[in-house]
Amino acid sequence: MVETALMLSVLLVMMFGIVGFGHALYTYHFVSNAAREATRWASVRGYTCPKDLPILSGGCPASASDVQTYVSNVSGMGLDPAKITATTTWVAPPNNLAICSTPGHQNYPGCVVQVQVKYSYQFVFPLLPSGFTIQSTSRMVISQ
Repeated sequence: MVETALMLSVLLVMMFGIVGFGHALYTYHFVSNAAREATRWASVRGYTCPKDLPILSGGCPASASDVQTYVSNVSGMGLDPAKITATTTWVAPPNNLAICSTPGHQNYPGCVVQVQVKYSYQFVFPLLPSGFTIQSTSRMVISQ
């Protein structure tokens, strides 16, 4: 009976550990998808985007706060929107377009938008680590 109790406790800890890390992997999938979707969303809302986009789709051109709002809305199904943050930067592309390095013109077509999404993850099972940050970064060339 003692042997069964010892083996059962080890087996349960391993099982809950597998479930906990599986949930963390599931969360990473949502964070990665949110970064990819937000980058795509921002890449079609550059400086020259059509001004008649639907109101629900956000501002034109997209700002960092618009991208944060979009990420919070996209991630609502699998993540807690209060724990997620998005950092948006516009960077010069590898071909060094001159317009991309001009202040105020970073979101012109041909420039690159980068969105980094961070999520504060907390394990449910108490024997696992107290928590950590899951993050994913995505880059895309602005098309409009």
